[in-house]
Amino acid sequence: MNADAVYIDGLIYVNSPARNEVGTSSSATGEEDLREFSAIAVASGRVLGIGSTQEMLGLADPRTKIFDLGGRRVIPGLIDGHMHAVRAGANWDQELHWTDVTRLTVALDSIREAATIAPEGAWIRVIGGWHPSQFEERRTPTRQELDEVGGGHPVYVQSLYEEAILNTVGIALTGFDVMVGNPPGGEIERSASAEATGVIRGMGAFSRCVAAIGTRSVSEQEKSTATMLYQLHGKGLTGIVDPGGFGMPPESYDAIRELWHHGALTMRMRLFASAVDAGMEFDQLNEWLAHGKGRFDHDMLRLMGIGEVVHYGCHDFEGLDTSFSISASDREELLAISRRTAQCGWPMHIHAVLDSSIDTILDCWEVVNQEFPLKDLRFTVVHADAIGSRNIARLATLGAGVVVDDHLIFKAAASQEAWGLESIRRAPPLGDLRTAGVPIAAGTDANRASSFNPWLVLWWLVAGQSLDGVSRRSSEHLMTRQQALAAYTIGSARLSFDESERGHLSQGALADFAVLSADYFSIAVEQIPTIVSDLTVVGGQHVYSSGAIVDLPVKIHTAESVSIPTK
Repeated sequence: MNADAVYIDGLIYVNSPARNEVGTSSSATGEEDLREFSAIAVASGRVLGIGSTQEMLGLADPRTKIFDLGGRRVIPGLIDGHMHAVRAGANWDQELHWTDVTRLTVALDSIREAATIAPEGAWIRVIGGWHPSQFEERRTPTRQELDEVGGGHPVYVQSLYEEAILNTVGIALTGFDVMVGNPPGGEIERSASAEATGVIRGMGAFSRCVAAIGTRSVSEQEKSTATMLYQLHGKGLTGIVDPGGFGMPPESYDAIRELWHHGALTMRMRLFASAVDAGMEFDQLNEWLAHGKGRFDHDMLRLMGIGEVVHYGCHDFEGLDTSFSISASDREELLAISRRTAQCGWPMHIHAVLDSSIDTILDCWEVVNQEFPLKDLRFTVVHADAIGSRNIARLATLGAGVVVDDHLIFKAAASQEAWGLESIRRAPPLGDLRTAGVPIAAGTDANRASSFNPWLVLWWLVAGQSLDGVSRRSSEHLMTRQQALAAYTIGSARLSFDESERGHLSQGALADFAVLSADYFSIAVEQIPTIVSDLTVVGGQHVYSSGAIVDLPVKIHTAESVSIPTK
């Protein structure tokens, strides 16, 4: 067999073949090898071989394309184990993204620039993905500043899920200026004279603003999603596990399905379906279980299981309310949903931060496990920041895993106040999880609750620091760079039963990889968040190029290049 392409003079991270076997403890926990190779050969969308330049060139013929990577580090494509990408994609190209912005003045300038080109009356918005701790100024913008830079447009700026700020036009369009009291599930901050200040808090208030902005057509959402995926490829992402989340009815997936239908989906998407309405969780999730898989069952787009919002009464949000508890009736409904999910052979991907929440979840899973063994179903707890030793052992016994993320990079101070110093020093307890053999995946929880930058997560796992510069996580709960990368590659591939052919660069694996702008393994640790991809490849196809690798033929799908047929 001849190679379609040979990439030479790159340093390649791989898992040894013995560690790529499905279900082995080593692949689950990220015990990996770092071996140096100078070339990789790709054919028919898969890795044909890795080895010396001479060996790989020996596989080529005159039709083979050969690319010189100039000694750049090559890694398996990153797989975000928890990103709300479908929801984010719908409006990505109409939102500002402050992920990499470090000064409030620059952030305000981005609003000013957007206002000069936006159509009259269009909303200028930044919906999550940033926090004032990342700014030199350590604060959010004011209503007055948003009035100044908004140019007469309504402006909405949401800081994670903590609070949002509206300018005067935005306050009027949402009706907060005349509203008496607070919207259900939300809070309007008011001055001493009872005037709305522009600051709002709570999902009920945020949702009212999002509703005022409006919903776009499916074709508009499709093009926006293509733009988002291209930019995520620029970070080295080749796959995403999307956990569903709040407000994700079946029609929310129309745009991603159409993008795939038109042959323009370049990211391997693994989807989990959430309940939409409180009080209807079992019926809604059972509908997905009964009819969902056939709708999305392709190598690029696949519906995997149930999550992240499995039951509203069991969702402890960011875990800052330590008095949160799951009622007996909600526990019984969670048990029924868990049983039905396992009976259908589907994975579950459930949100839980507090150890008390995880305790109740595991009570249910242990009952289900007696009827339907969970070992091979990939049941997973997402976040698990405050999980205790007893529940780590229970997870290990069940064969269940965790997905860790970096939301504490922004919320460490608030979480320390709620949980105490000792708890925050082990949040999440990576060392204990690894010792117990609990499978670990990694993701961002983007795009509202956290940044979409995967390299920020990798820095967080390795360094354990929050953006205020304080070292918080104890050294025994830090990961090596190899361990962190394994969690973000083969660890996340495991969530969708893909670890035999994704998340590593072994012969026969899918040719999903990224050529990095800097060597992740040798760059100064504080520089890890600045890494980007110079070339991203999915299934042997070039889906992103920064232009740094010259004369590289690149086939990409941007918003401009996606062709949407007229219906």
